[in-house]
Amino acid sequence: MPVRLDTGEAGFDNALTALLAAKRETAADVDEAVRAILADVRMRGDAALIDHTARFDRLHLTPDTLRLSAQEIAAAVARCSREQIEALELAANRIASFHALQRPIDVDHVDPQGVRVGWRWTAVAAAGLYVPGGTAAYPSSVLMNALPARTAGVERLVMTVPAPGGAINPLVLAAAEICGVDEVYRVGGAQAIGALAYGTAAIAAVDKIVGPGNAYVAAAKRQVFGHVGIDTIAGPSEVLIVADGDTDPDWIAADLLAQAEHDAAAQSILVTDDPVFAGRVAAAVDAQLLTLSRSEIAAASWTAHGAIIVVANWDEAADIIDRVAPEHLQLALDDQTAETLVAQVRNAGAIFLGRLAPEALGDYIAGPNHVLPTARSARFASGLGVLDFMKRTTFIGCGSEGLAAIGPAAVMLAEAEGLEAHARSVALRLNRRR
Repeated sequence: MPVRLDTGEAGFDNALTALLAAKRETAADVDEAVRAILADVRMRGDAALIDHTARFDRLHLTPDTLRLSAQEIAAAVARCSREQIEALELAANRIASFHALQRPIDVDHVDPQGVRVGWRWTAVAAAGLYVPGGTAAYPSSVLMNALPARTAGVERLVMTVPAPGGAINPLVLAAAEICGVDEVYRVGGAQAIGALAYGTAAIAAVDKIVGPGNAYVAAAKRQVFGHVGIDTIAGPSEVLIVADGDTDPDWIAADLLAQAEHDAAAQSILVTDDPVFAGRVAAAVDAQLLTLSRSEIAAASWTAHGAIIVVANWDEAADIIDRVAPEHLQLALDDQTAETLVAQVRNAGAIFLGRLAPEALGDYIAGPNHVLPTARSARFASGLGVLDFMKRTTFIGCGSEGLAAIGPAAVMLAEAEGLEAHARSVALRLNRRR
């Protein structure tokens, strides 16, 4: 059974702290194995990719077959139904339109002292998109990772996707085609991250790597960070739903299970001010689990990590939300209450407003990105966006008047720090000897 908490009961604060501190992922330490794979790829390049792909994915490749051909991608797209392609295209258009709103502006400013200052934004030259394969095949993740990069102006998009036994979900390749991914390689795991980071004869290195993966992929991303950029190290998915007794309990049960069916380590939390409603939702979850195709996974998540929290008022809910800092926050309330509550919230990856905005809309079609901060990192991080594929470069221009206005202070500060050449660099331009 999920944890049941009530803010009016003694020990609530400690119980919530324990809930948030519970470790939901117990992956074995794979750092040493990953370090060896990365070193092998860096040393042997394509040969290492081929060997590790045969070992882990039971797929025997050559340097010429690492990359999927245009004909193979076209054949995969042809296997998708017209309705599936149309749904992907609708989602892609909405995601691209939303992310276009995130494009930053350049600034070129002359301040009162006559000094020219500003910044300009440029996209990274190449981005690597890691897409899980096998049973975890998510074309929506292709859209969410590729389209912000394309919108930012990234010139080269490279996708790696494992193909266990040679199989790749055709919808994943259709999504790549819709997004204009330039290169697709049938290689996964830590070896794919190594190829993207260090480059091989077949796969040229990229500047930034994004996308989810298993424990080996996560460890590889940690280890190559600094040599290339990465997006984040994602943990198990999570949702916190705030709902009142006027909401249909079946809706909320489905919303909780929509998160739980992702993974046995996922977490679904309900916060409500109505104890009777809490019981109805719990009963609805049990009933829906009987007919859910992924019931075993969802039940494991709900039983081990689920929680129902009863609050006395919505101010208490706001405090709990900020402590949880959920990846997804769903406010299944009337519009006025939702707006009042959202104004009090500081920590959430994405917020879904109102009873008719379930989190599942955000996973696929709404437009904002579904790659979001997990494990309470919404306290300091944001979801994936256009800026994650861009760099801001500042610039300074100075004429004689500007130099005369600010140069003496620079000389003084340099001398105070004991950096004589710094002081001389400015002083000579001021016609002073140092």
